[in-house]
Amino acid sequence: MAKKPLTYADAGVSIAAGNALVKAIGPLARSTARPGADAELGGFGGVFDPKAAGFKDPLLVAANDGVGTKLKLAIDLDNHAGVGIDLVAMCANDLIVQGAEPLFFLDYFATGSLRPDIAEAVVESIAEGCKQAGCALIGGETAEMPGMYAEGDYDLAGFCVGAVERGELLDGSKVAPGDVIVGIASSGVHSNGFSLVRRIIADSGLDLHDHGEALLRPTRIYVKPLLPLVRDGLVHGLSHITGGGLLENVPRVLPEGARAEIDVATWDFPPLFQLLQDGGAVAPEEMARTFNCGIGMVAIVAEADADAVVARLEQAGEQARVIGTIVAGQRGCTVSGAAGSWASSKDWTASHDA
Repeated sequence: MAKKPLTYADAGVSIAAGNALVKAIGPLARSTARPGADAELGGFGGVFDPKAAGFKDPLLVAANDGVGTKLKLAIDLDNHAGVGIDLVAMCANDLIVQGAEPLFFLDYFATGSLRPDIAEAVVESIAEGCKQAGCALIGGETAEMPGMYAEGDYDLAGFCVGAVERGELLDGSKVAPGDVIVGIASSGVHSNGFSLVRRIIADSGLDLHDHGEALLRPTRIYVKPLLPLVRDGLVHGLSHITGGGLLENVPRVLPEGARAEIDVATWDFPPLFQLLQDGGAVAPEEMARTFNCGIGMVAIVAEADADAVVARLEQAGEQARVIGTIVAGQRGCTVSGAAGSWASSKDWTASHDA
């Protein structure tokens, strides 16, 4: 008896569904067009023209990242409207901290069985993130891989390239003792620490549906408020507060002989982080090393420019305040002060040496 001829669909991969998805997301990509890119999909590679974007002698800066296990919450809650913004934010925010303007973005969406409705919702949110960051979505890849993922699961990766004129790269060399640290508020947990978040929810019995909206709030994209300040020469250093929290991320932008001292009493500890700390009995130092604790981005500026920087950030819609200073000492970060219940109503100190 002759064997039935097998097709790709018999193996669990639908070429037709993939083609339909590409057609559906075409308008989403076009909505992110900017000088230097027409954001048309369909070629083997995306093209970007730095000269058309206004650059004369640019250095290219690249970053890639994912969303992590925050995706599990999005899948469990069937809410995929923000994870694409997270994906762009984790890359674009890593570019602006080096003074680079994000130019273009590419995404990778992998799943066991393609659900076009979910994939389109994710790409729609990626396009929204690109618009918030000012970069063009010029390409991507959708991979349908039966047997690699559990039913309903998917994963994301993002790749972003930016540019900064030669000689204008933020590399920490301008940071010096006497500078002040401006903290810019986060929108929530952003996209780090979700393995601990999920463990806290599981162990404490918290209802995911009661707190899902707050936990899934997309990562804030800081590019547009910060880029004018960077180009005006008002910023000495920037730190994106991701995995490792304040303790480990701030030292990454400090030169030798400079130490960050941050006072946790200068901002209000957000209720969502209080819920997580209480639910998991998480120690304050662990909170400061795992979560952003309400500060999603740090700008290091001259003391004389601090008020102007804070005012301009607030005019751009951000919540900003001075949260510390740069002092002479071993390169690293100390977080200390009285901060209500998250510090057990006592002064506390947590340090990280780079």
